[in-house]
This record gives sequence, structure tokens and C-alpha cells, in this order.
Amino acid sequence: MKIRKMTAWFLAAAMAASVAFAGAPAQAADYSSLEAVELIGADSSSKGAVAQQFGELITAKVAEITGGQLTVDYHTNAELGGDADILRQVQSGDIGFCINQTAPLVAFIPEVAVFDLPMVFAKYDGATIDNVLNNPESEFYQKLSAAYEAQGFHLLGFLQNATYRLTTSNKELAALEDFKGLQIRTMENANHMAFWTAIGAEPTPLAWPEVYFALQSGTIAAQENAADTCAGANFQEVQKFLSCTNHILYLNQICIGKATWDSLDPAYQEALNQAVAEAAEEIKPKLAEIDTENKKFLTDGGMTLTEYAPEFYDSILALDGVQKLYADIDEQVGGLGTILQAELAGE
Repeated sequence: MKIRKMTAWFLAAAMAASVAFAGAPAQAADYSSLEAVELIGADSSSKGAVAQQFGELITAKVAEITGGQLTVDYHTNAELGGDADILRQVQSGDIGFCINQTAPLVAFIPEVAVFDLPMVFAKYDGATIDNVLNNPESEFYQKLSAAYEAQGFHLLGFLQNATYRLTTSNKELAALEDFKGLQIRTMENANHMAFWTAIGAEPTPLAWPEVYFALQSGTIAAQENAADTCAGANFQEVQKFLSCTNHILYLNQICIGKATWDSLDPAYQEALNQAVAEAAEEIKPKLAEIDTENKKFLTDGGMTLTEYAPEFYDSILALDGVQKLYADIDEQVGGLGTILQAELAGE
């Protein structure tokens, strides 16, 4: 396990942590008697991305909280490999913790496919979602956390603020019937593709470097991504409409290897929880700002923004094909989908 130990030096008291993330400490701790430890942290995001900002803020905070007794050597921009490579190294203990989106975790923790449930979060605000995803008292959090543990990981939490993957298209998508026959580029994810098929669209996996030119030539008519990705690709140049389909929540997870976590002194565990919690509270407003700014960039570039009433999502979720997909995913994840829906609804 790659935890680096250094000469101990003077302490700092841990501050009270936000309750937004599970397990954050309630009182100050003394770290001066503990042997100093350095963890390796990593992500595969592009420079300046939210994951990088999150990781670097955690790095600064954990050093501040512990007076430099627990530190992080943080690597971004895939310096230590792609998502799968990083996750394998976290699982084996060669890397301490990582931050990434949930899709790559499914290959390691099948239950994480619960986040493939289409539009399950679409009608909820960030605080409501957080109360399920990051609440140690929620059944969903407890069961998903146990799934992480079973595969050699320890869940530290999720970062989100109710921003989503959206749909860009060259025709207006005002109502459900407008999706019929829509040739849309999607991720090569069986659950995502099944959703688009269920609402009448024609999903087409396509390598990312080819997407802009396929949209420009009309080979495909639409694609789906978060607003920052759409803006970064300048899709306003080749697409006329930006539709808030809100089909997949835009979130990052942070986890640490179980063996690494178990090797940490409880005071260091609390300090890391506190650093994650405080960093998340600082980053979350930026998520909404980034989303708003990029939507404005796209609409200023000529795109028309389409937003939907809750009834739009209800009509899609009531479709037989979508209901079947929900049942299939729920079976894949051992009933976590049912628990998630109930807790989001406050049941």
C-alpha cells in the first residue's frame, strides 16, 4: 500500500465539518502524536475541470486541518492513468483515493449502475439529492457504501448540485413525440441506449472526435452531454436547440481504497471526511455557475433553450419501455433503484 510516512511535526486542530458528507467529525482532534502520512490522490479529468478543483481543494484542506500531518500528493489530468487504471490502483492500494464520474465504477461495483436510471433525479434540487446520496442515515447511502466496501473501496461521498446531461439537436424537442426517430449520439452504455430507444429515438454510439463533424454533416441529428462539454465542443455552431432533458445527473464520486482507509488512524479518517465535506460545500455553488454560464454561452451562440415542466418527465417515466428499463436496472443493482426513488420522494 502506497502510504508515505514522514517525520511527525506540530499539530493543527480540526474544525467542525459540514454534515453534507457522511462521517464528518464533530469536534477538534490533536494530530501531534500521530506519525505523519502522505496519500496519493488522482483523477483523469481535464485541467481546470471540477474534479481537479475538488481534489486540489481537498488536498489543501486536509493539510490545513491536520497541520501538515496528513497530506496528499495529488495528480490530475490522467497523470496516473485513465479512470479504469486509477480505480485498479486505488483498489490495490497503490493510489490512496480518486475522484471521477460514476460510469467507470460500474465495472468494479455493479451497484453503481443505479445512476443509469434515466431522469430519476430530474425533478429534484441539489439539497434533496444530497440528503439521499451523502446522508449516512439514508438506506441508499448505507447499501451503496456496503457495495463499495465489498469490492475493496470506501465511499467518501458524491459531489453534485442538480446539474445534468442535456440534449442538443437540430430540430426542436418540445414534446415526447419529437424524439421519435431522432438519431442521437450517446455513450456506449447499454442502459443509456435502452432509454433513448424506449422514448422512440435512435441511439448511435460514435467516437467523440467524430461527433462535431457528424452533426455538421447531418449524419446524426443530436447528441447528449453536460452543458460545459457542449460549450467546449462549440456545438452551438452545428446545433440549433439545447433541451434540458436532465436524463443523467452530472456528479463526481470520491472513494479511497478500503485497505488504505482501514490503515489510517481514526483521527485521520475524520480529518479526510472533514476536508471532503468542506471542499464539497465550496465547490457546489461553482457547479451551478458553470452550468448557467455554459448554457448562456450556447444560447448567445444562437441555440434555443428548451426547459420542461415536471409533467414532461412524468410522461416519459410512465412509458412501458422506460418502466421495463427501470425494472431491469433495479434488478442489476439489487433493489437500490427502488430505495433511491422512495428516498428522493421522501417516503
